[in-house]
Amino acid sequence: MTRFLRFTAISFVALGLASTANAQEARNVILMISDGAGMTTWQAASHYRHGELGGEVYDGFDVHVFMTTYSQGREDGEPGSYDGVPAWDDTSTDDVFEARDTTYPQGFEGYRYLRTNATDSAAAGTALASGVKVHNGALNIAPDGTRLAHIGQTLAANGGVFGSISDVYWSHATPAAFLAHNISRQNYEEIARQIVTDRAATVVMGAGHPYFDDNGLPRSGEDVDYSYVGGADTWQALSAGEAGWTLIDTLEGFAALASGEQEAPAGDRIIGTVPVAATIRFGRDGEGMDDPLIPTVPELATMSTGALNVLNAQDAPFFLMIEGGAVDWAAHSNNLPRIIEEQVAFNLAVEAVVDWVETHSSWEETLIVVTTDHGNGLLLGPDSLDEAFQNVIGQGAGMLPLARWHTDNHTNELVPLWAHGAGADRIRAKATQRDDGLEAWGIAPENRIYLDNTALNRAMHDAMGLEFAN
Repeated sequence: MTRFLRFTAISFVALGLASTANAQEARNVILMISDGAGMTTWQAASHYRHGELGGEVYDGFDVHVFMTTYSQGREDGEPGSYDGVPAWDDTSTDDVFEARDTTYPQGFEGYRYLRTNATDSAAAGTALASGVKVHNGALNIAPDGTRLAHIGQTLAANGGVFGSISDVYWSHATPAAFLAHNISRQNYEEIARQIVTDRAATVVMGAGHPYFDDNGLPRSGEDVDYSYVGGADTWQALSAGEAGWTLIDTLEGFAALASGEQEAPAGDRIIGTVPVAATIRFGRDGEGMDDPLIPTVPELATMSTGALNVLNAQDAPFFLMIEGGAVDWAAHSNNLPRIIEEQVAFNLAVEAVVDWVETHSSWEETLIVVTTDHGNGLLLGPDSLDEAFQNVIGQGAGMLPLARWHTDNHTNELVPLWAHGAGADRIRAKATQRDDGLEAWGIAPENRIYLDNTALNRAMHDAMGLEFAN
């Protein structure tokens, strides 16, 4: 980290994929998504880990802007949008707000605005992957039914390779947005089967192992669940090496990929399925950070390094999406210790990726983007029912910050984005709107600018010299 801070098989024709059209700046793009992490989530984790803000590796990145996340909305509802005026409305109200499972005091009108018309992860992931707004729940399927090309496919049509990894199910909404097409994110078995049979990606990693529970303990008989890996037949084909993939499903296997002990020959496809049911950390017994971790699963940092080694071995430009998916799950549960634990693990993965770039690539050829797909929980300060948009209050390293949740669901807030490396300036150039309300969260004036999530997709296309296909 110190070293970094010193330097200042699918038919692409049928999808209508375009060829390269622009000058290439970035040979490789690594998009890292801390699912559900609003700005204050990042700050809460920094307070806990460092005792102050500004100590994370991405705080040294050249570009720090913000991003809108709204979707096309639900098919029976109004399209989404973002407006900074109602978003920061500090008009007090005594009304209550009914969220997913809990009723919260309303507090202020701005809170009401941010808690309504939020995206889901499928639509947000699609906007980031394909550059098109879709209805909530859809994966790379436009509102008119058009099948959208995601950035990995466009790159592959131009000789590159791509991958998508997560610390939750690899068929879950965000990783699936960079791998598959489906009208509903809930069709997990169908989505997983499509990922396997298409054989378009080079590396896929995540949880969802049919033979292990949330604590990484073996399960059998009726408890076995093939839903997230494409069904029993698909899993058996993967296990037998008959599906066109190499299956990695042990801690030792993931560690070998990360260390380079196990090489991934050119043309080899890897599906890494962590030996746990839902997620590598959040689903385990307990509610806090002191509960023992599952000793048989890899960390996201290990998975990230292994996936990069697999892609790098192909000797081609690559795109990789890395998701810390359980940050969102902790926010839905309003679990402050566990969301900080998940965010810190994600931050460690960012550090591992930075180290990989500086060791195996360079900032002249690789772009890292660190962001989220949407906020969740509207985490604010302890007195934020009386003081509008009060920030979380740090209590020193190793201490939980003082904070209060205002919903158990997604939010329509602006979310942070950091970028560094080849083509990063293309992202800043697309941040053409401004929101000085971000001052409430301590954001410097030069960073109170934002772009849309679809514009981030275009910027990544431009950086890699790819023509937008949708």
